[in-house]
Amino acid sequence: MDLRAHLHAGHVIPAQPLALDASRKFSERHQRAITRYYVASGVGGLAVGVHSTQFEIREPQHGLFKPVLELASRTIDEELAKAPRPFIKISGLCGRTEQALQEAGTALGYGYQAGLLSLAAFQNDSEDAMIAHCRRVAEMMPIVGFYLQPAGGGRLLAYSFWRRFAEIPNVVAIKLAPFNRYQTIDVIRAVAEAGRDDIALYTGNDDSIIVDLFTPFTFDAGGKKITRHIVGGLLGHWGVWTSAAVKLLNDIKQARPSKLLDVQWLDTAIAVTDMNAALFDAANKYAGNLPGIMEVLRRQGLVSSIHCLDPHQGLSPGQAEELTRVCRAYPHLTDDAFVAAHRDVWLS
Repeated sequence: MDLRAHLHAGHVIPAQPLALDASRKFSERHQRAITRYYVASGVGGLAVGVHSTQFEIREPQHGLFKPVLELASRTIDEELAKAPRPFIKISGLCGRTEQALQEAGTALGYGYQAGLLSLAAFQNDSEDAMIAHCRRVAEMMPIVGFYLQPAGGGRLLAYSFWRRFAEIPNVVAIKLAPFNRYQTIDVIRAVAEAGRDDIALYTGNDDSIIVDLFTPFTFDAGGKKITRHIVGGLLGHWGVWTSAAVKLLNDIKQARPSKLLDVQWLDTAIAVTDMNAALFDAANKYAGNLPGIMEVLRRQGLVSSIHCLDPHQGLSPGQAEELTRVCRAYPHLTDDAFVAAHRDVWLS
């Protein structure tokens, strides 16, 4: 598989959640079912060991980083053996350089082709230090840049950082998740002005998915107009209602070349953002983000609990009712019937 060509084609890439049982123990059966669900939905890849998978899997008392990565990779291979197609496995890479390199080695050993590189451990470091870190990890495996909003544990990253980041040869994509239009523009302008048309752009802005996917970003680079598009999404939001998301992205790809945008897409944009507000618990500063994802999967019967490794994490007051409201309001953006038709097979 040509990794860059595959990423540039634009895909739904869910951020995989973590399935725990009623005792907060890792449930391999339900974790496998989630992975089978994503492959059956037609996604182009899966991101594992990322925020939705819970960063706590790396803590020694849990020791789940390797088991989670191994199970996801093996399950993907088993499912794709039945109907082969291109697919990218992306592993989250966290921590300072030594930890990130160790995680990259583990990911490569399990067949992952790229690493989503978190800079959350570099909250107070200089730009030079962060770029040196990125370059070092990129020497080991292809990397996907990650602009994570501060509310999710990230930090503000200046245009100058992204301009230098875009010069790293082994960068294959960037996930933009600042939840901020100014900062989103910074990243895309930096990539355009660096002349890196081989770096695929993926939205992680769960609050602006549809608008991101339709917007042409045009900049003057050395006297030449360069237009870049965000081609797909690497999203926690797409960890649920996934088959509907695949259909949605395919419809967007068909509509995007037109110079005249159907105003109905603006209605869809608001609907998706409204759904995300309930899913990610935006009203409570995203406190119920991970439990919200799990609650949708629980209602569909794909997991048995919404527990997180952190016992203090749970749905916020009123969040369950909000999830019910948006599912009733936008049934065409959900996929309960699809899941119900295949759930027993995926859980077997």
